[in-house]
This record gives sequence, C-alpha cells and structure tokens, in this order.
Amino acid sequence: MFDVKKIREEFPILNQQIYGKPLVYLDNGATAQKPKSVIEIIDVLHNKLNANIHRGVHYLSEQCTEQYEQARGRICRFLNAASPREIVFTSGTTASINLVAYSYGQLSINQGDNVIVSEMEHHADIVSWQLVCAMRGAELRVLPFEDDGRLAVEKLPQLMDERTKIVCVTQASNVLGTTPDLKYVINVAHSAGVPVLVDGAQGVVHGGVDVRELDCDFYVFSGHKLYGPTGIGVLYAKEKWLEQMPPFMGGGDMVKTVTFAHTDYAELPLKFEAGTSNYIGAIGLGEAVNFLQGLDMTSVAEHENRLLQLATEKLSTIDGLRIYGNCPNKCAIVSFTVEGTHPYDLGMIMDKMGVAVRTGTHCAEPIMTHYGLTGMIRASFAMYNTEDEIGTLYDSVVKAVSMLR
Repeated sequence: MFDVKKIREEFPILNQQIYGKPLVYLDNGATAQKPKSVIEIIDVLHNKLNANIHRGVHYLSEQCTEQYEQARGRICRFLNAASPREIVFTSGTTASINLVAYSYGQLSINQGDNVIVSEMEHHADIVSWQLVCAMRGAELRVLPFEDDGRLAVEKLPQLMDERTKIVCVTQASNVLGTTPDLKYVINVAHSAGVPVLVDGAQGVVHGGVDVRELDCDFYVFSGHKLYGPTGIGVLYAKEKWLEQMPPFMGGGDMVKTVTFAHTDYAELPLKFEAGTSNYIGAIGLGEAVNFLQGLDMTSVAEHENRLLQLATEKLSTIDGLRIYGNCPNKCAIVSFTVEGTHPYDLGMIMDKMGVAVRTGTHCAEPIMTHYGLTGMIRASFAMYNTEDEIGTLYDSVVKAVSMLR
C-alpha cells in the first residue's frame, strides 16, 4: 500500500501552518517541494565540496566533477537514453527549448519552411519558435485541441507538408492535464522525416518517460518540477542531432581549442554547456531522481490518480463550477472556474485558508483564448498530497464562493 504519511515525512516544508491553517500545497505544477535528501546534498555541497567542475585538479573540483557526471549518468538511465552524451544540462525546460529552437533552427529552418506546435503548449514552446520563425522567415502552424481538452492529433497530417521542419508537442498539458497520443504524433512526423520535440515538464513527474521507446528526437524537462532544485533542467536529444547542431552559446568548457582564427568545440554533451554549469543543481537533480527511483512509481501514479478522481468528483458538485480538460488518462491537474467569481479573488481567499493553488493563465494564454477566459484556478497534485487535503480544497472553494456571491 502507498504510505503517503511516510512520504510526507520526507518533505519538511509541508509541516507548517499558513495564516494559522495547515499548509495544503496544491501548486505542484508550478514547482514541487524538495525531499530531505535533496536539501541535504545541496547543503553538503555548499558546506564541504563547492568547487568549479571540469577545470581543477584539486580534490574539491574532482569530487564535484565526479558527482556532476554521475548525475548525468543517473538521468540518462532514468530516461533510458542511449548514452550520457545525449544528456545536456540547462537551466530548465525553457532554456532547453530555446537551445533546440535556435540551434536546430539555424541548422534546418529557412525561408518558407514551417514549424508545428500544439494549441495547448506552454509559452516556452510557443514564443521560442515564434522568435525563430520570425528570424528565419518561417511559418508557425498550430495543431488544435477540442473543447474537452483532447488534442486533435488526427489533424497533424494535413498540417504537414514537405517544408515542415519540426513538430513540438507537450507530454502533458500544464492546464488541462491532457496527455496526447505522442506515439501517433511521432510516427506521423517520422514517416515524413520530421523530428519531434516533446515538452516533458509535467509528464516526466506524472508517469515518466522512456525516450528510446517513445522515439522522440528531443525531450525537455525542469528539475524543480521533479522534486529537484530550481535553476536546473535537462535536454535529451538523439546524438545524431547534437552532432549536427551548432552550439547555442560560446564560452568556457564547451571548447577544445581556441584561436582568433578558429575554435574547435568540445565533445558532446559539453559542446552545449558553455560557462560554469549549475553543478550543484545538477547533482541535486540527480539525488531527486535517486529518491524517485527508490519508490514504487506505479503506486505513486495510482495514488495521484485517486486524488485526481476524488477532486474531480467533489468539485463537480459545486454550483457553477466548470472543469477544463476531461480526457481519459489525464495527469493529476484540475483547472476550473466558478461562474460569477474571478479566479484571483477565489485564489486569495483560499490562500487565507492555507490552500495554495495557481491562478491566472498558467503561461498558456492560447488555452484561455480557446475558452474565452482571462484565467483559471489550477490545483495540481503530487505524491505527498492526501485525500483529506482534497476535502480541504473542496471546503475552501465552497467557502470562497459563498463569500464572493
């Protein structure tokens, strides 16, 4: 049986009160809390082992370098990548997408070409490609979703043509919870020789990924949504693409030899890791992955799904409340509005009852436009949330609505 009480003991931040009420943290889609093992390894690094990696021959540098590369190997195995050479550390999902957009864009996207993104993408996967399309004279095309939150993947073939250069799609919508049929998308794209980038920021923590089984070309995620530190993220890319793509940034550690006439770049993956990497963040992320691999992730997924179903059932009984995204197999996210109230007002009152939710556009404004809204409330669940907390969520919404009405 999944022991949520035991899990909660690993997360110190949860044991506190907000405005005199026990904290009910339901903003995990924005950032997850950190287990003690991650907090402790970061503390040890700062106190005893801090030194720049890949540069020094002294003990501290060698220890940090070893742990940094061990973290890369651990993440490689976690994703089932073919080689650590395919794992690039970045500052997060946004940085990973921008790296691909600019580097792959410089390699492959030209005047008259097109890039396809889904209508439910995070701004990071929209704006990055908009910028590159504007610079390269290419067109941004949009794969739509239906009102129930289902991505209309069957419309992909008619959007594609011989000038399509890449397809970009989320593994799980950070607003709707939708988990699109990625295998279909990838098969359609690959049949035309088009690579696929998958935004795994939400998906990697709700179900994980096997990048070789999925056969995506690029996969990106952030450490802080995976119970790791902030300021660290990962780009997985097939080695064939990383070999062809030019560096995104220049600087130290990504070079082999430098003269004023010519520079030879370092071997993969350092070619894409210019400057001093966030080695403490990377090691912390490696520990977060180690923490997760010590759990029964099937039981974690079942627990989160129970929370999702309970929240959906209870919230649906509230008069005037509408939940957005009702597809089967969605991840543990519930976004909603309540007729006659504003999301910000609801969220502020719920906060005073100790309930932390997200309000606004959730960095996915086209989804709001689709429904004719300016914002929603989002409750996003993690392994440490409880059924009692779902009850508190329900009670807080009921009380907030009654006050506002």
